Amino acid sequence: MNHRVIPLFDQRLQALHTAMPATMADGPLADQLGRPLHDLRISVTDRCNFRCSYCMPKAVFDKDYPYLPHSALLSFEEITRVASVFAAQGVRKIRLTGGEPLLRKNIEVLIAQLAALRTPDGQPLDLTLTTNGALLARKAQALKDAGLQRLTVSLDGLDDTVFRRMNDVDFPVRDVLDGLEAAHKVGLGQNGGLKVNMVVQRGTNEHEILPMAERFKGTGMVLRFIEYMDVGATNGWRMDQVVPSAEVIQTLQNRWPLRALAPTAPGETAQRWAYADGSGEVGVISSVTQAFCADCSRARLSTDGKLFLCLFASQGHDLRGLLRSGAGDAELANAIRAIWQGRSDRYSELRAAMAPDTGGGARRVEMSYIGG
Repeated sequence: MNHRVIPLFDQRLQALHTAMPATMADGPLADQLGRPLHDLRISVTDRCNFRCSYCMPKAVFDKDYPYLPHSALLSFEEITRVASVFAAQGVRKIRLTGGEPLLRKNIEVLIAQLAALRTPDGQPLDLTLTTNGALLARKAQALKDAGLQRLTVSLDGLDDTVFRRMNDVDFPVRDVLDGLEAAHKVGLGQNGGLKVNMVVQRGTNEHEILPMAERFKGTGMVLRFIEYMDVGATNGWRMDQVVPSAEVIQTLQNRWPLRALAPTAPGETAQRWAYADGSGEVGVISSVTQAFCADCSRARLSTDGKLFLCLFASQGHDLRGLLRSGAGDAELANAIRAIWQGRSDRYSELRAAMAPDTGGGARRVEMSYIGG
């Protein structure tokens, strides 16, 4: 069975393409709720070498799953062009995601292209990447040399049995830890630039909270605990599997005194806590129990060039169609501006009022298609 959610071409975008004047309107944007556009997450592949149950369960993403053909993917040049237009509209941060982005051949070439972009005031973009770490040991130096500034590695536990069961491809935890060490050695961990994300599921890996904190405390790496989210339509999400961030913090405080830290930037997803002994910090991302829709400044570009305005969206806007139809940068910029200015998404704030099996009445797109 084909489980892929294929967003339809948005006819409103075609209307924008034909009606917008061919002049580029740059500058800060705000959506219907006054939220700016600061962050762009770009999925460079819909493929992954893990089969984590909360993202790409093996029962759905099997050997017969219809991944996107290479011709459907945005080329590196197309991605860079779109990113440059987004930068002119106020984007300051780009995160490369997947699937598993390190599976995209020659990903360091794209990183080098994006690292050369500048904001209207001449500043480089904040360029980062999220990976499962499986290929990181062999790619870390090339990523750094290409201009990658920061890195986030997903790691859901230190117990090898638990980790192999969660990734569901029998991949050893030691190889991910080796990747983290390689990234730190080449300098990707400077100034807190190396983060480790742990998705916590009750009944699966909540007993790994303290061992994970112990392992990364004092290393300069920032460990962040993420509430298990109801992304997509295939992970069988249930509220009783969510470990609230407040419970995670209490577990940590029972072992080490913590103090709350102020956000480093508006719209930051993680609540930050410092160890009282000065040995670093941890974070929690509470998208289920403490929605942060009110200041969400993130847009997402899918592997095949659809623009999504929310992680929980069911439909995207086809920018690839504009790119490949010969639209100029001015037309692309005006389309992006009109799309963002019409945005009113706030799924997480409305979750409690929605039917649990509908996600608000539409089948949501999978995380592996638009990135986390």
